Amino acid sequence: MNALTISLESVIDLTDEQFFQLCRKNSDLRFERNAQGDITVMAPEGGETGMRSASITTDLGIWNRRTRLGFAFGSSTGFKLPNGSDRSPDASWILKERWEALTPEQQSKFAPICPDFVIELMSPSDNLKVTQAKMQEYQDNGARLGWLINRKDREVEIYRIGKSKEVLQNPISLSGEDVLPEFVLSLAEIW
Repeated sequence: MNALTISLESVIDLTDEQFFQLCRKNSDLRFERNAQGDITVMAPEGGETGMRSASITTDLGIWNRRTRLGFAFGSSTGFKLPNGSDRSPDASWILKERWEALTPEQQSKFAPICPDFVIELMSPSDNLKVTQAKMQEYQDNGARLGWLINRKDREVEIYRIGKSKEVLQNPISLSGEDVLPEFVLSLAEIW
């Protein structure tokens, strides 16, 4: 199933709470909402993508458990970005001080924060231009580092604050740079 986008403009304006409840009541689907209020409905990941996504999240979680610098999140976590969109990156990480500055209520729903680090792992049904726009949106909203992993083309786009995106062809590994010190993601299992 390809992602479907529904425009509710001039029909209904869902509050943040209503959108959160919609997502909870339809937990078999993944929803995202752009800054204009359009809702994208995505089917769950297929087995191959899900397995690779779990590997990425596991590596990020193990690194985070060792360093205790922040908090790692999986693909089902929603974030309310500063521009008003609701996004769920495939994997993400937030610096400890930033996460702990949120109230318990903010942490329990779609937290009003842009992760410091995001990963999008392209599924066969994903559209490259749409995913690139999402990566740019993360960067515009404060993500300090982002990786768009395109398995089909064996290509990684790296997004950094204040810099043009860098494109790597068939890299062996990726470095977390100064955002995730000493984090290295091996791409052997991802390709």
